[in-house]
Amino acid sequence: MGAWCKETLAVHRSGEPVATKLRRIAEKARKEPGFKFTSLYHLMNEELLRGCFERLRKDAAAGIDKMTKELYAENLETNLASLVERLHRMAYIPQAVRRKYIPKPGSAKGRPLGIPCFEDKLVQAGLIQILESVYEQDFIADSYGFRPARSCHDALRGLSVTVENNPINHIVEADIKGFFDNVNQGWLLKFLAHRVENKRIQRMVKRILKSGVSEDGSVTISDNGTPQRGVISPLLANIYLHYALDLWFERIYRKSCAGYARLIRYADDCVPRRHARVFNTQCSYAA
Repeated sequence: MGAWCKETLAVHRSGEPVATKLRRIAEKARKEPGFKFTSLYHLMNEELLRGCFERLRKDAAAGIDKMTKELYAENLETNLASLVERLHRMAYIPQAVRRKYIPKPGSAKGRPLGIPCFEDKLVQAGLIQILESVYEQDFIADSYGFRPARSCHDALRGLSVTVENNPINHIVEADIKGFFDNVNQGWLLKFLAHRVENKRIQRMVKRILKSGVSEDGSVTISDNGTPQRGVISPLLANIYLHYALDLWFERIYRKSCAGYARLIRYADDCVPRRHARVFNTQCSYAA
């Protein structure tokens, strides 16, 4: 604790904006692919969270705490100071996600929708800012889902260029069924530790994963899946698939191909291994 306090005070005295610190982290991550970051959690400060607050939607539904952006804004500075204080004492405990159902064609029950509490959205948004500065340097170019300055149109453009400019024999389209509900949390935390050895970041991510789902007055906690509709869920999914799928394709499968092969992934739309091993001729894999 003493070492952390000394480091944090030094960072505050430097007077550097959070954006500058994040750029320096991104630069180090890019230049040193094997570097493991041990000092990141101090960036969860009022400046970072205030910026996250400004970007959150005004009309978003409230979680089980009934807190909205408008209500939180009434005492914004006090609320942010309290949140940061609890975060750095590791006293912040994410609350369960409120589950509701929206109409789903072909289903009488509907599609489950998770609504996190407002402060949980803030904390997750802050963690995204920090983790993206590291992982955006690692993710492959053909990973398009839920990343800055990338869209499904970019993925389709990449597919179009591949089909038009290469001798293609096979295109396989697939997705991972129930991916967000079945992510192995244990492996996700191990993957996270490849680059982020900061124990406080790891503990907070684990708490978010274990926050559970509230439905009909009861809370269910699972060892699988990412928070329903959680702000951080897409990033955690990309981290998981980066190690479980993207690197496998780039470093192992591609080398076994006799011709051209490419993986274009948008979130959990991807190429399953059982199909990938079938082809050993010139082929493009896309989703």
